[in-house]
Amino acid sequence: MGGGVRAESRDTRFQALVSRFMSGDLHVIRPVFDLKHGLRYPDVEEIIGEPHPGEEEFLARLYDAGILNRELYDSVLYCANCGSANVSIRYCCPYCKSFNIRKSSLIEHVKCGYMDVEEKFCVEKKLVCPKCHEELTKMGVDYRKAGVWCTCNNCGKSFDIPVPHHFCRECRHVFPFEQAVFKEAYAYSLNEEAIKQVALDWTVLAPIGSFMEERGFKVESPGLLGGKSGVKHMFDIVARGKGTVRNIIVINVSVSTTREPIPDQFIIEMFAKTFDSAVDKAFLIAIPKISKSGRKLASLYKIHVIEAEKPDKALKKFEASLPS
Repeated sequence: MGGGVRAESRDTRFQALVSRFMSGDLHVIRPVFDLKHGLRYPDVEEIIGEPHPGEEEFLARLYDAGILNRELYDSVLYCANCGSANVSIRYCCPYCKSFNIRKSSLIEHVKCGYMDVEEKFCVEKKLVCPKCHEELTKMGVDYRKAGVWCTCNNCGKSFDIPVPHHFCRECRHVFPFEQAVFKEAYAYSLNEEAIKQVALDWTVLAPIGSFMEERGFKVESPGLLGGKSGVKHMFDIVARGKGTVRNIIVINVSVSTTREPIPDQFIIEMFAKTFDSAVDKAFLIAIPKISKSGRKLASLYKIHVIEAEKPDKALKKFEASLPS
C-alpha cells in the first residue's frame, strides 16, 4: 500500500466518504451543474463541510493517491472575461454575425430532383413539389431530407453552417470558440484494490484493536503466529491476553465491496491457519454477510462469524460476543 493511501486514510473526511461507499449509500460520485459555480459535488461538500471548490481539490487528492478512479463525465464552458459558467451558445450568420437566424430543413423531391427549403413545399398542411406540383406523402420514397438551410433575418443571406459564438449572461461578453475556456469534470468511484486494506484498517480493525486493548489484550495488527508446522501465519489482528492463562484471539475481516456474500474460501483458509497455530478463539468478520455454505463450515471449524451490513454494526456485534 502506497504512502499516499496511508496518509489519506487518517483523514476523517476520507473515512466518512468511504463509509458511504461501503454501506451502499454511494456508488459513483457525479457532479451536478450549477449556473454560479459550474459543476459541483454536493455529496462530497456535505461530507467535508467545505463549499466549492474544496470538494474538487479533495477528490483530486484522493485520485492522485490512487484511492479513487475517475472518468471524464462532462466539460464545462466558462466565460473568457469573468469566469462565469452561465454561458449560452449563439448560432450566428457568417456574413453579418447576427444570431437572428432561421433554420429550415432542405427537402428533395426524388422524382423530379427539385430541392428547396421545407416551407416552399408546404401547401395547406401538405407537401407539394413547387416544380412539378406532385404531392409528397412518403418520406424516403417520394422525398428525402437533404440537410438544413439557414437564412439570416437581418441581412437576408442564406447558408448551411452557422458560426457559433458564446454569450455570457453575467457580464454580457460575446466571444468565439478560440477564446473559450473549458474545464473537465469527472465522475469518481472507489479503487477497490487500493481501498480494501485502508477501509479495513480504520473502519473495523482500528476500533476492534482499541476495544481489545481496553480489555487488557496486547494487540498486533497485522499479527503473526508461528504454527506447529513451522510456518508463520498472518491474521488481521492477533490479540494476546496479558494474564497467566494463555488466551490468544485472532480476527480476520473480509469486506465485499460488491455487496455479494463472502465465499467459503475465506473460512477454509482461516481454519488452516488457526488449526496450525492452535489459537484459543477465532473470529471472521464478514461485511455484509457470508455465504450459507461458509456459515456451515465456520460452525464446523469453530470459527465465530460476525455478519453486519456496516462496519459500526460489526464492531457492536463483536463487542457483544466477548464475555466481560
